[in-house]
Amino acid sequence: MRRLILLLAVSLSFLSISAQNKVEKWRIYEIVLNGDSKGNPFTDVQLSAKFTNGENIKIVSGFYDGNGIYKIRFMPQATGAWTYITSSNLKSLNNKKGKFECFSNTASNHGQVVVKDTFNFAYSDNKPYYPFGTTCYGWVHQGDSLAQLTLKTLANGYFNKMRMCIFPKDYDWNKNEPLLYPFEGKPLTDWDYTKFNPVYFQNIEKRIAQLDSLGIEADLIVFHPYDRWGFQKMDRKTDDLYINYIIARFAAYKNVWWSLANEYDYMKFKKIDDWDHFIQLFTEKDPYNHLRSIHNGPNLYDHTNPLITHVSIQNEDTYKAKELRPKYKKPIVYDECRYEGNVNWPWGNLTGQEMVDKFWRGVVNGGFVGHGETYVTENPVKWGYESQDILWWSKGGVLKGQSQERIKFLRNIIESAPGYLTPVINTEFWVPYSCVAFKDEYFLHYFNADQPRSQIVYLPENSKYKIEIINAWDMAITPAKGEFGGKSLIQLPQKPFTALRITKIM
Repeated sequence: MRRLILLLAVSLSFLSISAQNKVEKWRIYEIVLNGDSKGNPFTDVQLSAKFTNGENIKIVSGFYDGNGIYKIRFMPQATGAWTYITSSNLKSLNNKKGKFECFSNTASNHGQVVVKDTFNFAYSDNKPYYPFGTTCYGWVHQGDSLAQLTLKTLANGYFNKMRMCIFPKDYDWNKNEPLLYPFEGKPLTDWDYTKFNPVYFQNIEKRIAQLDSLGIEADLIVFHPYDRWGFQKMDRKTDDLYINYIIARFAAYKNVWWSLANEYDYMKFKKIDDWDHFIQLFTEKDPYNHLRSIHNGPNLYDHTNPLITHVSIQNEDTYKAKELRPKYKKPIVYDECRYEGNVNWPWGNLTGQEMVDKFWRGVVNGGFVGHGETYVTENPVKWGYESQDILWWSKGGVLKGQSQERIKFLRNIIESAPGYLTPVINTEFWVPYSCVAFKDEYFLHYFNADQPRSQIVYLPENSKYKIEIINAWDMAITPAKGEFGGKSLIQLPQKPFTALRITKIM
């Protein structure tokens, strides 16, 4: 009898369902189903679930995770009691019902990032978010030891966004084979594009979650041209299958952003119509409306497309953010303004001082700027699979430059401002520097490389302000003596990287 009960339990487990009873707001509620894996579960099986909380209704696609396991992931955006019911063309997965409680978010959980007040970002709970990002294209494909070193570096709080590729990358300083591949088949190009490799995507999910634990947004690059495996040549049907799969797997992670491409215009097998289609597909299929962008080479994409949430550009003229804001009426993010480093490419040989200057000039003109680092050394590091330089921009690891601490210093200044900062457009008189302000309460000036001995600043009349002189490179803040208002003469230290922080006191 006992043997019969055990056999019955085993047979029933094939059709089992598991899920949590409770989940925190903006965290992942996951339904795990065991079902038939005959044929091709990636293409033959349709699976979704309808989640209901009063008038809140979300329909979420599921996915096959290998070994007969199907999953549905959901990010609740409202507290209270939720119910769900599954829908599938596979009988063992269909009409599965359940319920759970969504409780309030904890203090460290602010939800996903969205566009706020046209030109800015905020978390779902309205906490302002200011992107100070970096780029590590292939860090998720290098194995645990190097990834852990990358995360240890990121834990220092320099950055709150990471640009990273879903597909592996083939480029200088990134020639090793990835440890995993996204599809079943044989490298380099013999793939069955109808069958994903779940372990590959599980690894990416692990990295997304690790970034989230550090308060870092995962800006996922969906396509890129630096490829020897044939992934950039996939046809429209395969592209759509891939996009639907990553949405089903990744969209429930609150820190996900979608970057349609890195340098989309270098992908000669894709046309503008393809990119428009992909943007439309993400808009329709992502239940949470995560941020969407597309990154350029020499040809800027038409960011007036209303389905693009923010302008992601490669351009070194970060001070032109003030000109792009009224043109696109969206947040302006210079995700690539060249990199701090010493490689023999013009895009990767900025000094630390030049990188810091680009950050400041972008921010005081109403934009946001991204970091990258490309230092080669004389003594390559041995990482098990090969001896070669480990460049942050390609694989992560450790930072060798000088800009990251200064970027963190600027980040702290911006995050401590009383509100979103807007470029000062002064038509009454010429101002030979850049400035952003919050109402008439707070001003942040930056003087670029030209450092005058003194400077006249024009402040609102009938108000009093304190002025602090900032050295952006030395990371020093020195109060100016006295109180100021109206036309004010400020004595400056005549050192590079000088800025002024002006705060209303009465």
